[in-house]
Amino acid sequence: MTEEAKAPPRRSAFQPRRTMKRMEPTAAERQGRITLLAWNRLGGDRAIAFLNGHDEALGGRPLDLAVASEHGLEAVERAIEALVAPTSP
Repeated sequence: MTEEAKAPPRRSAFQPRRTMKRMEPTAAERQGRITLLAWNRLGGDRAIAFLNGHDEALGGRPLDLAVASEHGLEAVERAIEALVAPTSP
């Protein structure tokens, strides 16, 4: 047997390895919705910080909560709106 026959087949450099499970379509849709809302209402840097940080009132990372369920998405949407609501004197 030659060396070529023993070598494993080469992978194309353009084919990513699938080590993680793909996100469900509904979860991906929620992720897109909450990211867009946060970006538009909070601005880029503030949106990234909010979505990726731990929020004590929500009990977790807002992005994870929004992606996990519709209920989580709604809670994070309310939290974003509360952040941009004007405070009364």
